[in-house]
Amino acid sequence: MTDFPRSAVVDLRQYTLRPGRRDTLIELFDRCFVAGQEDVGMHVVGQFRDLDDPDRFVWLRGFDSMAARGASLPAFYGGPVWQAHRDRANATMVDSDNALLLNPLRLADGYPRFGTTRDSAARPRSVVGITVVHRGEPIDEPFRAFVLGSVVPELAAAGGTPIAVFVTDPSGNNFPALPLRDEHVVVWINRFDDDAAYRAHHTRLAASAGWRERVLPVLGKNAGLPVQQLRLRPTAGSQLR
Repeated sequence: MTDFPRSAVVDLRQYTLRPGRRDTLIELFDRCFVAGQEDVGMHVVGQFRDLDDPDRFVWLRGFDSMAARGASLPAFYGGPVWQAHRDRANATMVDSDNALLLNPLRLADGYPRFGTTRDSAARPRSVVGITVVHRGEPIDEPFRAFVLGSVVPELAAAGGTPIAVFVTDPSGNNFPALPLRDEHVVVWINRFDDDAAYRAHHTRLAASAGWRERVLPVLGKNAGLPVQQLRLRPTAGSQLR
């Protein structure tokens, strides 16, 4: 992943917040926590409002390696930025333990590269879709090939080419202060210009015989949990937008 530094390991994090407190956390996050984390070796890829749950905040951050993760996380959470703002941030949260550790299977040009300019001039109108498919067994090479050879082309044909595809990173958690979900998943991310484009993609996908007959039966096989589809709006400070 030489073209995508700080992307070899990625956290997908979903926070349940206290009612009405999401904008408080987003203001802190955009103003303080993005730069604070990137200064110690992380890449804050994107942060989002869940359009279907007013009390959910979703974000992604990347690292060069598990070793880098093990160094960067204590540097941030033990450092001055988090220490100065943690009480206010924690006061917004009910649960911050919903997190998945992922490796990239495919990153496309639309996936943000670390160090590129952040456009925070206005709140985006775009929609980021994140789909989490659960498996009842480890993600093996045949299933990876199925995702790249069958799932991605069907998504693309329906106007939703993924900008990123991830699978579970089986490494042990090297920062236990932040728990991780112990699950086998495939995750893909799509970006759409607006709500209408998001709806049109899912309408075309539902109408696709290939999706219904060849893809969905395999995605659902041995699944421990239902597919999760997140419909997200980037914050003003999100790089992925």
